[in-house]
This record gives sequence, structure tokens and C-alpha cells, in this order.
Amino acid sequence: MRILTSISNLTDEALMEQVIKGKHAAFQELYKRYGTSLYRYFYMRMWKDKEKAEDFVQDIMTKIIQKPDSFDTSRKFKTWVFSVANNMIINEYKKQAVREGTKLGIEDHALYAASSQDVASEVHESQFQSELKRELGQLDEKHREVFELRHVVGFSVKEIAEILGINEGTVKSRAFYAIKKLSERLAHFNPSFE
Repeated sequence: MRILTSISNLTDEALMEQVIKGKHAAFQELYKRYGTSLYRYFYMRMWKDKEKAEDFVQDIMTKIIQKPDSFDTSRKFKTWVFSVANNMIINEYKKQAVREGTKLGIEDHALYAASSQDVASEVHESQFQSELKRELGQLDEKHREVFELRHVVGFSVKEIAEILGINEGTVKSRAFYAIKKLSERLAHFNPSFE
């Protein structure tokens, strides 16, 4: 029991060092820490497909077990693992686009919860969600991706920069552009924008 307690106190990066050495308990701790958040990330970005999200979590964890030395020790584990997850998603989008021969739309996100049980409010929220989905789909991939990572998943600007392999200024610029465009296109939902 003492070993597990000490493992749970290790940083993610230290745990990966242990995984590289073949320590199964370290891998289990990483799985405990990241399994759920990776599932949510895949679920949101993969058309809310539960089975696909579960498969992708298993795939990424299998990659960590099979090739733990692919971890870039100069990076934080969290941003590294989500970079790998992001690349998996991009590859899946490409496969789907080839299969379907169509441009992929944005998956259904529950970005904002209804703030009231009032029916009119729920209808308004539903309309907003529908239009937000459509407008997000109109943004190019690089702006949509930054918006989702920042405002849906909740990553910091620095983390997004590391995940996408771009500088923080580019992240800020893309986020600003996405918010500006969405604000303009959805202004009728908030009279203060008019």
C-alpha cells in the first residue's frame, strides 16, 4: 500500500519515467488521472460517439504502454498526451472525409447549459446551440480547433500552444478571430452586440 501512496504523489512526468521503466502501477495512476478527461475530449470532438471515444482512450493508453519512450520529456505530460489525442482526432477527421467524400461538420457540443427551466428560455437556448453549431462549422479548422480547446475543453493559451505546436500569440490571434466572428454572426442573441 505504501508504494501506491508514493506513486500517487508523483508528478505526471515522474510517472512517465516510471512507465518507461516498466512500472505498471505508474501507468495505472496516469490512467486514473487522465482516462476520464481524455474520454470527454474524444467524445466532444468525435461526434459524441461513446464507443469511438472509448476506443480512442484505449488506443492512446495502448500507445503509452507500447511506446512510453515516445514521451517528450521536455514537455508537460498533460499537454503532450492531449497533443497526441488531437493528432488522433485530426487523422480520424481525414479518414472520415475520405470515406464520406464530404466536408465534416462540427459535432454537437453542449457548450452552454440552459440557465432557466422556462420554456421560452429553453427554446432560445436550443436555437442558440443550433446556430452556434452551424457558425462553428463555418469557421476554418484552425480557428474552430482553438475555440474548442479554449472554451469547450478549458485549456490555457499556453497549453493550447503546446498541444498544437504553435506560439501563444497565434493561439490568442485565432481565439480572438473565432470569438469576433461568432459574436458578429450570433449578435441577434444578445442585443448588446448590436
